[in-house]
Amino acid sequence: MLAECLQYCAACCILHFVSDSKHTDGSGQRSLDLGGFIKSHREGANLSLRRLADRAGISNPYLSQIERGLRKPSAEILKRLSRALSISAETLYTRAGLIEEGRNRPVVVEAIEADTALSPRQKQVLLDLYRTLVSAASLPEDLNQQRQEL
Repeated sequence: MLAECLQYCAACCILHFVSDSKHTDGSGQRSLDLGGFIKSHREGANLSLRRLADRAGISNPYLSQIERGLRKPSAEILKRLSRALSISAETLYTRAGLIEEGRNRPVVVEAIEADTALSPRQKQVLLDLYRTLVSAASLPEDLNQQRQEL
């Protein structure tokens, strides 16, 4: 039952992500720049620029410059922003070009993180549940059977 519920939620998130016209341009590259991505997540979380800046411990003008693409934030600033926005630092590092996106990164995780209809708490619960199910599925078969019998 729980697995079916998660599959349904994941499918909805994926459909929402794929139908979002802003997610890629014709070349397959992200069409939202880092600043636009941060701004869209800030607005999706109903945070003012000032509130996000306070949560991340940076100045309002600096955050504004990041959102407008005038400044490139350091990895530390991206980490603070990811915590303040309740998204993974890896997502922001990838957007900033600090790391390359993993080929095997699950689309489910990215879709959940990108869904603006979910609250940060809902995203975290879905991600925790997804990771738990994935880790349970990767257990050796005999261990998995023992867990199911309990």
